[in-house]
Amino acid sequence: MDTEKALARVEELLKPFSKEITKPASNRLDAVVAPENLVEAVTVLTKENWGYLLTITGLDVPAPAPEGNEQAGENHVELLYHFGEGAAVATLRVSVPYSNLSVPSVCGVIPAATLYEREIMEMLGVVCEGTPNPEKLLLPDDWPAGVFPLRKEFTGFNKKPEEGEGV
Repeated sequence: MDTEKALARVEELLKPFSKEITKPASNRLDAVVAPENLVEAVTVLTKENWGYLLTITGLDVPAPAPEGNEQAGENHVELLYHFGEGAAVATLRVSVPYSNLSVPSVCGVIPAATLYEREIMEMLGVVCEGTPNPEKLLLPDDWPAGVFPLRKEFTGFNKKPEEGEGV
């Protein structure tokens, strides 16, 4: 299937689950999906054999600065579920506010997503509800709870080396 046809097909498949669909490049399609529609959208892609899960990535997005007396919005995390079909890439964009950092797990549909979900939980603090293995993946066991190294607020621990330790 050529790229143009693949993108047309995935757009048709994702339209019922998307708030917005854009084409940021000739080989890409981005679909904004609400968290409650995520599993259903992934299920449709899988059942229709449209591509495969390339990766899941996350972005910590700060709230826009208030102008004048307007209230600032809330910080949020945007999760990007990238699927590939040949040269075509479809991305499901799911945004969750800091006040509700939770998405449903897609492991029931794509079991291999567990590694990505564990990374998201550990590095960004987003809970993947129903993930089969919520154990740490990358950080040491003694890493402090509630400290997420891929959030913009994390700037390190500002700990000075003890005498005799390396710099």
